[in-house]
Amino acid sequence: MTKTAILEEALCQYFYPENAQRLEERLLNRMTGFDERLGDMERNSAVTLEAFGQFVFYWLARTDPLPDGEREAAQALGERRFDYFVGQVSRQLLSNSRWIDLDVGDG
Repeated sequence: MTKTAILEEALCQYFYPENAQRLEERLLNRMTGFDERLGDMERNSAVTLEAFGQFVFYWLARTDPLPDGEREAAQALGERRFDYFVGQVSRQLLSNSRWIDLDVGDG
């Protein structure tokens, strides 16, 4: 930027302060939008973590321990199911097709 351009911009802001106020208003509106979206993300994360925590608690409370002779087979089956689960989640996320939509708007 040249010195002339800097001086010209400074004079415009001095003689026409309403232009600077409009810029500030636009920036504040954008920042408000960012704040609202961040709040939505925090809420969605809290809902997800709470649901997952409740699922794990329920599963641990209701699942009996396996006998020693069945552990290896159950572990292999669990690994296959987990790999399938991760693949399904990946496909859903990549396709932008969600089973659960947590965007509830302004409520």
